[in-house]
Amino acid sequence: MNSSVESPNDETAPIVFFDGVCGFCNGTVDFLMKRDPDHHLRFAPLQGATAQKLLTEEQRNLDSIVFKESTDVWKKSAAIVRILWKIGGVWSFLGTLLWLVPFPIRDFFYGLIARVRYRIFGKREACRMPSEEERNVMLE
Repeated sequence: MNSSVESPNDETAPIVFFDGVCGFCNGTVDFLMKRDPDHHLRFAPLQGATAQKLLTEEQRNLDSIVFKESTDVWKKSAAIVRILWKIGGVWSFLGTLLWLVPFPIRDFFYGLIARVRYRIFGKREACRMPSEEERNVMLE
């Protein structure tokens, strides 16, 4: 692992918090991991110990993806934009295009997807367990 990359247990490392039982959310984590080969991001379920420790109860809302970087916390579409910027490349450009969409419109569509995600993509019985390859970026 690159020594300039934060340790998985470093609380200042950028963390993507997601609904650990949501099929769509887990697919999103897979998507992000493939596009972040240098492991700039860490991932933790909103139901887990890391979320309990680092987020407020209001921030742990399961209808929202949450992105925490240092002391800043973003939710919903703002979190998506920040995550895209963090992984860089063409994704940074797409994040900027998304940022140009007015906030109420972005969050309206985010909310639509959040409300139907279990019906369309399914719900797991338990939170995702990291594979051997994922252990360096997944937190509890």
